[in-house]
Amino acid sequence: MIFSSKAEYGVRLMVELGRQTPEQPTSLKAIADAERLPLAYLEQVVARLKRAGLVMSARGAHGGYWLARPAEEITMDEVVQALEGAIAPMECFVSETTERVLCSHAGASADEHQHCATKLLWMRVQGGIARSLQTTTLAELVEFSRRESPAAPSIAVTTTTAASPAAVPAG
Repeated sequence: MIFSSKAEYGVRLMVELGRQTPEQPTSLKAIADAERLPLAYLEQVVARLKRAGLVMSARGAHGGYWLARPAEEITMDEVVQALEGAIAPMECFVSETTERVLCSHAGASADEHQHCATKLLWMRVQGGIARSLQTTTLAELVEFSRRESPAAPSIAVTTTTAASPAAVPAG
């Protein structure tokens, strides 16, 4: 699954705001310069984050943006959903408000909806992505970005094969 540049830029914007002192608003131009991102696009991204209640702003010469809550209280699930909407690993994957997962293939009968051969896989994919986003806070990303070590730590990614689960270090 590939998230859009909206999610990437939004997360980077949030990390940069998390790195700033909360008492002083940060201009969007300063964030765009620091992250080498297009200012016009950041304006659209920050508007969505503001509507979601994740950032606040002030106008004027000393205006700018700051986090609406401490970074420890902001999960990446909130950020990505504000920017991307509901997370679905496949176009045919639809989650209703009842949390039932339906197959949205056109022309499929009610019986076919109940027996979609790939439904279990896409439910697991969505669950894994959702758990990762829900358990990652902005504070963790801010701390990670502040590490001075040029070598990034090895992050274990768990994959499951037919035989047994294995931990594979990301490189």
